[in-house]
Amino acid sequence: MSKVVVMDHPLIQHKIGMLRRKETGSMEFRTLVSEIAALECFEATRELELQDVEIETPICKTTVKELKGKKLAVVPILRAGLGMVEGMLNLIPAAKVGHIGLYRDPETSEPVEYYCKLPEDCANREVFVVDPMLATGGSSVAALQMLKDRGVKNIHFMCIIAAPEGVKRMTEAHPDVDLYIGALDDHLDEKNYIVPGLGDAGDRIFGTK
Repeated sequence: MSKVVVMDHPLIQHKIGMLRRKETGSMEFRTLVSEIAALECFEATRELELQDVEIETPICKTTVKELKGKKLAVVPILRAGLGMVEGMLNLIPAAKVGHIGLYRDPETSEPVEYYCKLPEDCANREVFVVDPMLATGGSSVAALQMLKDRGVKNIHFMCIIAAPEGVKRMTEAHPDVDLYIGALDDHLDEKNYIVPGLGDAGDRIFGTK
């Protein structure tokens, strides 16, 4: 069953509060999204396995810890997910980056794939799918299925703000994927915006309307 982790770190909560303010401009918004992603990444990677490695310090030989086994990949859901990539790469610079692009069909409201480019060895990596907002869950559910269809098995999902409706849909569709959430909000409105939310994350990151 999915593990759903809502971050309670004071720095994450403080920065999400700044992110929500309608007067926060695009430049500050981008910076905050990147910083929050880094802080969440720190928490979300807590259970990565370690192994002992013998090294030599300037003083003597010793045994230290290094990450064991699978390498990491970050896969943002376009376009808002791009805002979270830099913050994560600051912590795990060796991670490779893939991209998934989806749009919502205006008639069916279902997500339609328009782009998917993944590292060649993505199936052998620990993959973190990132998107600032988890609203209805439609795009996220589809993105995870796209990865699974391409052989990826070790998947985690990370967002900044989520609605209960999206969390429910994700955990039902992908019970093997853990969710890492900055803040769990109240509900979706009639336009499927998260309440209280922060508006359209993509528009606020890139300064578009």
